Amino acid sequence: MKTRITELFGIDYPILLSGMSWISVPKMVAAVSNAGGLGILATGPLDAEHTRQAIREIRGLTDKPFGCNASLLFPGAAENARVMLEEQVPVINFALGKGDWIVKEAHAYGGKVIATVVNARHARRAQDYGADGVIATGHEAAAHGEAVTSLVLVPSLVDCLEIPVIAAGGFGDGRGLAAALALGAEGIAMGTRFMTTQESPLHDNYKRLSIEKGVEDTIASPRIDGIPCRALKSEPAERAVRRGLDPIAAFLNSREIAVMLKVPYFKLFLGVLASGWKTARQLAYMANGFKAFRLATEEGDLERGILPVGQVTGLIHDEPTVKEVVERMVAEAKKVRERLDGQLS
Repeated sequence: MKTRITELFGIDYPILLSGMSWISVPKMVAAVSNAGGLGILATGPLDAEHTRQAIREIRGLTDKPFGCNASLLFPGAAENARVMLEEQVPVINFALGKGDWIVKEAHAYGGKVIATVVNARHARRAQDYGADGVIATGHEAAAHGEAVTSLVLVPSLVDCLEIPVIAAGGFGDGRGLAAALALGAEGIAMGTRFMTTQESPLHDNYKRLSIEKGVEDTIASPRIDGIPCRALKSEPAERAVRRGLDPIAAFLNSREIAVMLKVPYFKLFLGVLASGWKTARQLAYMANGFKAFRLATEEGDLERGILPVGQVTGLIHDEPTVKEVVERMVAEAKKVRERLDGQLS
């Protein structure tokens, strides 16, 4: 397969691993890159020291291109991005913030930068920054898509941008890959499909659920972690939506985050207050969401855990290896092309 994305990143197939906290760890990143795609490390739960260690671990597991992500709204994300630049990571993916400085410094060593976006305004801004491409996250996606579905969002961004568009949200097999290419995307990013693979560290409790659940078994709300978020429909997720922000839990959970990121809590607390009421409220929601996400992914806690998944979970029926997922998708996409050639001839 050859698209602008495969050429840009030097990969065999236009398939990316979405950066998922506690899931997109070095082993997963390397597995996707070794299979011919582009693995992306999630650095949300990591401090700068652990980000550096993870990058070096990936380099010990693969000699293929890989990437790292930084959600710039999160505490510690800017410091992690600076580590990525120091380590000259081949591809940096930023979201939820202004990444112009990342683009400038990455381009200085020949790195590539892609921005995750949910609308045309953010996509145009990323292009103006000099980003090399965008990941367009549709409404179907796990976690942070917004109102517009991939079927509409992707071609709308293709029409208004000159840089490549990577489609995310609703893609989990070769039919989806072929559809994304037909919409004008140059590749796809997948989280939910890769989450249920043999290399994935996702707890078996939630791997089982991701296979059992259907396309209607997700819930989307800004009351899970403060911004529009899609998760597996469950009692903990529905309870979080009903309850809204729990400030006491946010205080306790934010202390855990400070420890995790090795940031003095007083410094973190003052930084949150200085960000303004709207952002502070959002970060309080995120503190609760992060705790619930970790309980699901790492501990398999069915009573308190919440797992971000996309609607494509309803198309997942097995737990193959990462390599099998990639090879199966590519073969299926080629069959779709052959069928369409016959239908459109």
